[in-house]
Amino acid sequence: MNRIKLTKDLEFSRIVHGHWRLTAWNMSDQELLKLTEQAIESGVTTFDHADIYGDYRCEKLFGDAITLKKGLRKEIEIVTKCGIKLISEKFPTRKIKYYDYSYDHIVSSVNNSLINLQTDYIDLLLLHRPAPFFDPETVARAFSELKKTGKVLHFGVSNFNTMQFEMLNSYTDEKLVTNQVEISPYCLDQFDNGNIDYFLKEKIKPMAWSPLAGGRLMNPQDEKGRRIGQALSDVAKELNVDSSDKIIYSWLLKHPAFIIPIVGTGNIARLKNAAESENIDMSLAQWYKIYTASMGKDLP
Repeated sequence: MNRIKLTKDLEFSRIVHGHWRLTAWNMSDQELLKLTEQAIESGVTTFDHADIYGDYRCEKLFGDAITLKKGLRKEIEIVTKCGIKLISEKFPTRKIKYYDYSYDHIVSSVNNSLINLQTDYIDLLLLHRPAPFFDPETVARAFSELKKTGKVLHFGVSNFNTMQFEMLNSYTDEKLVTNQVEISPYCLDQFDNGNIDYFLKEKIKPMAWSPLAGGRLMNPQDEKGRRIGQALSDVAKELNVDSSDKIIYSWLLKHPAFIIPIVGTGNIARLKNAAESENIDMSLAQWYKIYTASMGKDLP
């Protein structure tokens, strides 16, 4: 699998393995280690987390698994996120869900992630969602401290629009390296809200969460999903490809914005499908066939 440079000293695999649903995979430490090793063998070396995933459990499950093999940490890149405070039994005094981008919370969240992941550093830290109460000077100060101490190597955001991205970027010592947003043939929001154009303008490689639209493409439940599903099936037949998910990942990978899909599965066959999609030679007409199926109309 090819690799992709986000900066001169940060490189990811072209497909990222997402661990949002890790607790649902019901794997032992040894089973998760085996899955991780199989991912690496397929060329997938970048792993996506967040402090809140699995009710604050997923990071620790992953950390317990990878520490079973000495030296494995040096073979991978770890992404995690912070900023969302969930209502949870782990925090009995918390009465509402809210976002916290205070200096203390960002730093303490990273410290907790380092403990859970059993590592000395995070390759990339993302702010999980934009917040209506947000002090960019405070965030920049936290980033600067985490960089200076070597706890975080690079910083980015998730679900930010172009103005929010530029606003924070104007305060930080180093440029934000990516924005993790929802992109799929079902969700074209980033094409409509200016984010894709901004990524191209600034040469930012976006990470794409929910590339299969949370099952709405593989198991369509509405007319839009069925339209896209038919287009995916048609293109798969034209390219002699055996599964629609490969076509979805190929559709994302073909775009010149260098979209990086996050594949959230505990099934190694599905992860390998994503990795193999890099070799599909989709035509521009086929790309637009899928795009217009999502729109539900022809281009103007």
